[in-house]
Amino acid sequence: MALRIGIDIGSTTVKVVVLDAQNKLLFRSYERHYSKTRERTCETLRGLRGLLGGQQVQLLITGSAGLGVAKAAGLDFVQEVYATAAAVREFIPGTDAVIELGGEDAKIIFFGNTLEERMNGSCAGGTGAFIDQMATLLNVSVDELDELSLRHEKIYPIASRCGVFAKSDIQPILNQGGRKEDVAASIFQAVVDQTVAGLTQGRELKGTIVFLGGPLHFLAGLRQRFVETLHLDQDHAIFPEDGDCFAAIGAALCTEDSQPRPFEELLDLLEHAATVSTPVDTMDPLFTSQADYEAFSARHQAMAVPTVDLATYTGPAYLGIDAGSTTTKMVLIDPDCNLLYSFYHSNQGNPVSIVLPQLREIYAQCGGRVTIQGAAVTGYGEDLIKNAFSCDLGLVETVAHLNAARHFTPDVDFIIDIGGQDMKCFKIRNGAVDSILLNEACSSGCGSFIETFAKALGYTIADFSKMGLFARHPVNLGSRCTVFMNSSVKQAQKDGASVEDISAGLSISVVKNAIYKVIRAASADDLGQHIVVQGGTFLNDAVLRSFELEIGREVTRPTISGMMGAYGAALAAKDAGLTQSTLLSAEALASFTHEARPATCKLCTNHCSLTINRFDGGRKFISGNRCSRPLGQEKVDIPDLLKFKYQYLRSLQGKGEGDGSRGKIGIPFGLNMYENLPFWFTLFTTLNFEVVLSPESTRSLYLKGQQTIPSDTVCYPAKLLHGHIMALLEEGIDTIFYPCMSYNFDEHLSDNHYNCPVVAYYPDLLGVNIPALEDIKYLHPNLGLHRPKDFEKKGAQLLETEFGIPKRASVKAIRKAYAAYEDFRRLVQKKGEEYISFARETGRKILVVAGRPYHMDPEINHGINDLITSFGFVLITEDAVFQHMDKQPRRVLNQWTYHARMYNAARYVCTQPDMAFIQLVSFGCGVDAITTDELRSILEEAGELYTQLKIDDISNLGAVKIRIRSLMAALDARDARNQKGGQ
Repeated sequence: MALRIGIDIGSTTVKVVVLDAQNKLLFRSYERHYSKTRERTCETLRGLRGLLGGQQVQLLITGSAGLGVAKAAGLDFVQEVYATAAAVREFIPGTDAVIELGGEDAKIIFFGNTLEERMNGSCAGGTGAFIDQMATLLNVSVDELDELSLRHEKIYPIASRCGVFAKSDIQPILNQGGRKEDVAASIFQAVVDQTVAGLTQGRELKGTIVFLGGPLHFLAGLRQRFVETLHLDQDHAIFPEDGDCFAAIGAALCTEDSQPRPFEELLDLLEHAATVSTPVDTMDPLFTSQADYEAFSARHQAMAVPTVDLATYTGPAYLGIDAGSTTTKMVLIDPDCNLLYSFYHSNQGNPVSIVLPQLREIYAQCGGRVTIQGAAVTGYGEDLIKNAFSCDLGLVETVAHLNAARHFTPDVDFIIDIGGQDMKCFKIRNGAVDSILLNEACSSGCGSFIETFAKALGYTIADFSKMGLFARHPVNLGSRCTVFMNSSVKQAQKDGASVEDISAGLSISVVKNAIYKVIRAASADDLGQHIVVQGGTFLNDAVLRSFELEIGREVTRPTISGMMGAYGAALAAKDAGLTQSTLLSAEALASFTHEARPATCKLCTNHCSLTINRFDGGRKFISGNRCSRPLGQEKVDIPDLLKFKYQYLRSLQGKGEGDGSRGKIGIPFGLNMYENLPFWFTLFTTLNFEVVLSPESTRSLYLKGQQTIPSDTVCYPAKLLHGHIMALLEEGIDTIFYPCMSYNFDEHLSDNHYNCPVVAYYPDLLGVNIPALEDIKYLHPNLGLHRPKDFEKKGAQLLETEFGIPKRASVKAIRKAYAAYEDFRRLVQKKGEEYISFARETGRKILVVAGRPYHMDPEINHGINDLITSFGFVLITEDAVFQHMDKQPRRVLNQWTYHARMYNAARYVCTQPDMAFIQLVSFGCGVDAITTDELRSILEEAGELYTQLKIDDISNLGAVKIRIRSLMAALDARDARNQKGGQ
């Protein structure tokens, strides 16, 4: 029998194995290919001449990138799932499931009568590429990340669906002093959660599970998280010795039908494989001549800040610090705003350790000649740095960037800042930030996007960016997710595109993503007439040129583009008019110490994950809290209608006039039950049922039902329902009621009154995805409460059929239920009036928080309401004010009850000078793609501010805080203008 070669060409690596007739492994290799798949494969095979030269061999190729190589060389190919299954059946019989993680692929294979595979489709979250990205964020190697994770003390909830989500969860933890060990373990836990929730798609993982692929083979911390999460013992968690090469081993095993051929012949076919070239979609070059580029450079170089030699300067100075999401920037200026000192560096996961040596260096250079009279800090790490070094003031980064932009362009009306994984766009109106746009679902339009491809192609980011400036035929790559773009780049390479053309194409892609995905501009006029661009990504001339060409006008890019936040903070410190700064002195810095430890607050049910930072002299700073109680302060009791509604509905448990003689009936407290609970609770208790609500939503409740969730893209409020059902089942409830409802109540304010499809039919989905519901009475009929007379008949019939209740008793209970629902609606509106009166009597601003009924759930809103009231706002909800406005036609088909309430509430806010509006949107909500644009137009056409808070299954109050503080700054600026105009 000939020796057998199996080659697995994956998205990032090439694996080659050689088996003998007894399936003994004679050779194995695992190498990164950096997109040079065929070349890397040939290089490995050439090294096997000593072992295989002159012999007949059988060869088979597999892997996500292997098909193209196999076709080009005329060699046999086997699908990777089939290859993996062959190896598992041969070496680990009795396997129930395989979890395999690769560079950009993740899959679960279920074994049984037939093979069933689940694989990631649109995103590389939860794969080796994701882990690489997170290691870079922490400024450690992947091996160091693994070692750190093994020393963790706690796990933070971190999203893994996309690098943007994960980074926005991780960065606040790091910037507030969280331990890298805990963050490293949390990253691995995020991978586990993504795999289990995203790939099982409702099928339970049980029995003997085999773990394969490079990340699981090399990373002990990742293996540990899988074993603990899935509650596996060593007999049921199998980590094969050659788990990183199992698909290649399987390919070798599948060669029985391949014709043996001389090794040299097969190698020659691979080395001389024809590359099939197809037409490439190209665009116009960025620059057509060197003179063109020089004129462009000269124009932008003119936007420079004069520098003064700090070594010879004498006098006052002002310090600005920007503790950003991935970098720390520091600027020292003189009273004329000239630059005395600047610093730009990765924060390496600990901004304190970066700022400390720089402050010491600044003091050393200042000597006794320079006095720092003011120090201001901005960015994600603002609170930590301000407390650590006793800075004079902190300011929200939108205001800091506006300060800096105004210095260069006094009449600036639009600012776009593109960083490593963040994109921020600010519309400026009447001298204040009017609206904020952020990339919230993807990092494809940011600097790290280009950097990822630069590294994959073997270049530094600086060299790679320059290569695109004079590319003759930039490739049109569109503006898609990194995973899809990776495929486009590989295809472009196969089609003969040069690295220069790809570099230029990626720069254009960044710009298209910013303009059409984040800003969603229809034309350049949607941006503004006086545009300032900033952020490290705009230091890339190819990106800057692409932006100007795309919008058809010139923009301002200061030479300190990457440090505008720090410069704006320094300007704020100067304008504060201080004569002496509270900044720690050089002597105090000499004895400065900092240590951080994690803790969990137990003062309320939120159980906030805290980080306790301790500094020298007994100073302390606590972060991660949603309220002031962990700081030793009692919460100020400011009216909060979200909280009132939630507490009122939870308080219904145990009430009701019935005696419970008909037994218990469970109701999952989620989705439309927040709206309709008074109705159903009254109906069933009147009929002598004991109503049992599922417990309050928590992260652990979500994890109870995680394995039964069939879709990773559905909104978090829907995902939580699985946990609510599981909790009721664990309580022994044998009757659960959760009806499907196509229609909501008709409030006569919209063209129709549907529930969204998820809310309407999720009960059916739960019924087919939670097997345990088959063993109890699970009632999920299609009902409609919008037609009371009709429901009296259908509801009474249902109750008689299922429980034998006489129709007369049911009709009576149904009428009481309708009255209870109306009483609840009136109560909400009455409370809203009380809270508005309180605000006006005490001089507080009112924030109308508009969303859906389930946004009152603290686990869904992550305590956003506590954060809002901590800033002194009185919080009311859209359902307390929408009734003040009549029905009005909208530009879109207005067919949802909740939408109509929000539109009317926004119109009402436009009539109230002391009110502002915020919309809560759950990530994954398709219908809110309509409401966001409509609400924005209602508010902005009336000169009001629109603020949107997008919330996911992970708490990220850092970004929320920025938006709320920006809204506050804009409201203050508006009040100041109005006051000035009134005088």
